Amino acid sequence: MSVLNPQIMNYLEKASWIRRMFEAGSELKQKFGPENVYDFSLGNPDLPPPPEIAEALEDLAKSAHKPYALGYMPNAGLPEVRRAVAEAVSKEQKIDLNQDHLILTCGAAGGLNALFRAVLSAGDEVLCPAPFFVEYSFYVQNFQGVFVPVPARPLSFDLDLDAMEKFITPRTKVVLINSPNNPTGQVYDLETLKRLAEILEKKGKEFGRPILLVSDEPYRFLTYDETVVPSILALYPFSLVASSYSKSLSLAGERVGYLAVHPEFPGGDELLQGLNLTNRILGFVNAPVIGQILVEKALHVTVDKKIYAARRKAMASVLSEAGLKFSLPKGGFYFFPMAPERDDLKFVRDLLEENILAVPGSGFGYPGFVRFSFCLPEEVIYRSGSALARAVIG
Repeated sequence: MSVLNPQIMNYLEKASWIRRMFEAGSELKQKFGPENVYDFSLGNPDLPPPPEIAEALEDLAKSAHKPYALGYMPNAGLPEVRRAVAEAVSKEQKIDLNQDHLILTCGAAGGLNALFRAVLSAGDEVLCPAPFFVEYSFYVQNFQGVFVPVPARPLSFDLDLDAMEKFITPRTKVVLINSPNNPTGQVYDLETLKRLAEILEKKGKEFGRPILLVSDEPYRFLTYDETVVPSILALYPFSLVASSYSKSLSLAGERVGYLAVHPEFPGGDELLQGLNLTNRILGFVNAPVIGQILVEKALHVTVDKKIYAARRKAMASVLSEAGLKFSLPKGGFYFFPMAPERDDLKFVRDLLEENILAVPGSGFGYPGFVRFSFCLPEEVIYRSGSALARAVIG
């Protein structure tokens, strides 16, 4: 007899497609050798961190002998790091923030869980465009919320605002967006976000309480063709931004991110107190101290974005030559092409026969498409072309 509760048993039965692909990839690499497997399944940043990270580690090693060098801190993070992050986020979001407007979190994931614990009651709804990052629904259900996906427009993956407005109910507490989007690479433009803010403002007045707008932005730093990621903090007072330094500094394993609250959020002080509390009682307590120190020293740099741009070009070429339809991603490091005959599960199986790993859109709440991550060297992407073409033919 299992000691697991029924919900977790159900989650295991519907295990993440990304995890399944990871396990399948391990088997293929053992059987055929890593050089003969094309793993487009994981969004695992493979670029080395900027040199500033190594320099910061060397400096830290010299001072780590001091008392409390790596000791307890305020749950919201080291004050000097929060000040530095607030200054950087102010420039990004084009709005004045100070350290009291944000908390440092265990990645964006830790921040979102702290937020949902703070604001959701049983049955409250979180609206989110599909396709969506696979774990969003788990984060919401962790706190007895109801995750409500709303399909985006096919192939372009623009927000379907008319549909989103229809799905808003008196139980809607949060609208969660992700821009640049994982898995599509879409960046929602300014006019779209303005209209979304207008819808939420209207519905908030109708219901007599605000609807929170939350933007998850770990890929904000990585856009192409001069695409700009608009600031939701500049558009809507009941807004928050979640982000992390996992991708921009290749520090995915260090788990450092933040939650920033609009500086004029009505009741914002109380919300931040709540976030400070939930960050602690969920067991995160504070973001890792070493990671915070590293981030402070490297806020002015990122990994080499030109490498990702070259890989995007390579991936577009390979997918086009294979005959797949797709929208060119405006940001991030994913493509989300349409599967042959709109059968994403069959296509993923056909890809596996050619030692190619990708993730079906069903895992992101959007069947008929497949996600390819281009966290691979250019030459590997180009070398996969003939195998990919064979998989498309089936």
